[in-house]
Amino acid sequence: MSTSSTVDRAFEAALYDTGHATLDTGASLLAADRGADAELARRGTEFVAAAWRRGWQPADVVRLVRRDLDDTRVRLLAELIRAQAPDDRARGPRWRAQLDDLPAGPPAPADRFSHASAVLELYRLLLRLPALEPLEEAGGPAAGPVRTESRMLTRIRALLAKAEATGFPQEAEALSAKAQELMARYSIDEALPASRTAAAGDAPAACRIGVEPPYEQAKAVLLDAVATANHCRAVWNEPFCFSTVVGFETDLEAVELLHTSLLVQAQSAMTTAEAAQRAAGRRRTKTFRQSFLAAYAQRTATRLAEAARTPVTEDLLPVLASREVAVGEHLDRMFPHTTTTRLRGVSDEAGWTEGAQAADRARVDPRRPLR
Repeated sequence: MSTSSTVDRAFEAALYDTGHATLDTGASLLAADRGADAELARRGTEFVAAAWRRGWQPADVVRLVRRDLDDTRVRLLAELIRAQAPDDRARGPRWRAQLDDLPAGPPAPADRFSHASAVLELYRLLLRLPALEPLEEAGGPAAGPVRTESRMLTRIRALLAKAEATGFPQEAEALSAKAQELMARYSIDEALPASRTAAAGDAPAACRIGVEPPYEQAKAVLLDAVATANHCRAVWNEPFCFSTVVGFETDLEAVELLHTSLLVQAQSAMTTAEAAQRAAGRRRTKTFRQSFLAAYAQRTATRLAEAARTPVTEDLLPVLASREVAVGEHLDRMFPHTTTTRLRGVSDEAGWTEGAQAADRARVDPRRPLR
């Protein structure tokens, strides 16, 4: 029997039925035929390439496999992605960064049957991935060499790192406010020269940011607030645990940085609030944490909206307006149909109060006019 025939029979048994018995049948066939290993791996890279054609990116699939399967399958996936990469088309820097972030090292050794079962479970998930809205980075893969990180972005990263690390709320507030001010200036510094020279490739792009359980609704609201404040738009995909953020590249960088930092600060503040509640003899629950993060997200949205109304000089207004229109048009092309949702499970008054107060401490103060 040929190795291809073994793989075909295993796939017929295991990939097109969700029962455990059929998975065991396919794994038994593969475990008994060592000669089928290379063909099995080759088919896996084909599944990966098919996922890319359907609009998925490495971080998206890793996130889904980690949620639905386990670390062994994640490491198997990482090996397949690396094996497929040399045959892939040219990609942008964001894609390359996702490849660099793949888990290192193969999965732990297992017997042939267990290994085959893990592979087939992974392939079954890859086979069933639906089509997603394709993402293209600004300028595409031919936009030129990878841009080095600016000194401004390095300063922003350092400020947010300090805000996350400090144990003093007032210091965190001041550092976060300064970081948001620099983000706005960074955006304008990039936008104005591009508009004056009509730079090729200066167009909106999109990226996906993980919004994972628990409390994913509150996290999605927070991300939407950060995106809006930084001239971007966000659309949440609840089933697959991410939001797609549309905007100009420098603004996308700012959204990723600030959202991540605010999540870290929110988690730290929630841990402190829970400790205080326990010290007072009150038991904190999942409902407390859900309410805390929901209030934190809503209050932060209000504060960021206030900061976004900072006046700018007249020469900047047409630039910002044209970029806002471009972002909106790009979003409408990607997502012609969207719906709204309401926050659920927000019923703990103490959690809401603590979350709102934490957001006040992490608020971004209004900025002086940009010139």
